[in-house]
Amino acid sequence: MTKMLKSMVVAATVIGMVGIGSAAGAQEKDIVDTAVAAGSFTTLAKALQAAGLIETLKGKGPFTVFAPTDEAFAKLPAGALEDLLEPENKAQLRAVLTYHVVPGMVMASQVTGLKSAKTVNGQSLKIAVMGGTVMINAANVVKTDIMTSNGVIHVIDSVLMPAAK
Repeated sequence: MTKMLKSMVVAATVIGMVGIGSAAGAQEKDIVDTAVAAGSFTTLAKALQAAGLIETLKGKGPFTVFAPTDEAFAKLPAGALEDLLEPENKAQLRAVLTYHVVPGMVMASQVTGLKSAKTVNGQSLKIAVMGGTVMINAANVVKTDIMTSNGVIHVIDSVLMPAAK
């Protein structure tokens, strides 16, 4: 029994060290590099490039990004993404993307205590907890607290669309 308990403690310690090492490694990359490395944000990366926001999100920060996955972008109405990516719609694309960014570092434990958060584009996101799921507007937060060198990423399952100005 004691030997088994010691083995479990050693295993837990090793797993904890591996987890800490992984988290520290992730923090060496900024928001953009972390998202690109994840492999499920290629559309977001393409949109950030088209909007001229790559350097901004590689900047000092800190930033909190509610990052829609490729699947989230696929849910947009047919042609909507293609229209946003057109050079003549760069201002609208920037407005959409900056609506996903909150200045400062807001961890999941803080998000759940908020009713709203003001974004970089000036508009506020509605925050609610429903049945244990955090909602940002109508998007579900599916993964939280992905630490980066200049902020934190929370993964969402829908693209957030700001109100028309």
